[in-house]
Amino acid sequence: MKGLSVSSSMLLLVVVVLTVAAAKVLPVAEAVTCSATELSPCLGAITSNQAPSSQCCSKLREQRPCLCGYIRDPNLRPYVTSPGALRVSTLCRVPIPNCG
Repeated sequence: MKGLSVSSSMLLLVVVVLTVAAAKVLPVAEAVTCSATELSPCLGAITSNQAPSSQCCSKLREQRPCLCGYIRDPNLRPYVTSPGALRVSTLCRVPIPNCG
């Protein structure tokens, strides 16, 4: 670290320590593959009055980052915004995002 003052060296050390600590504490976001077929476990609950399964709710939570894309797709919008889908999202406690 030739050429760095003591205060610059200490600042660099603090930044490195904080970066390492943050890497251990902060979760890394996993990439989600957006595929409406991943929501197939919810089909029965959406189209009938069945309660959603735990697998349905898990998939719905997993696909939540994709919901705006599904809502913007004219082919998927009627399904994602249907009364059945809204009921399932409420029961699974996965709010449908406001995609504005």
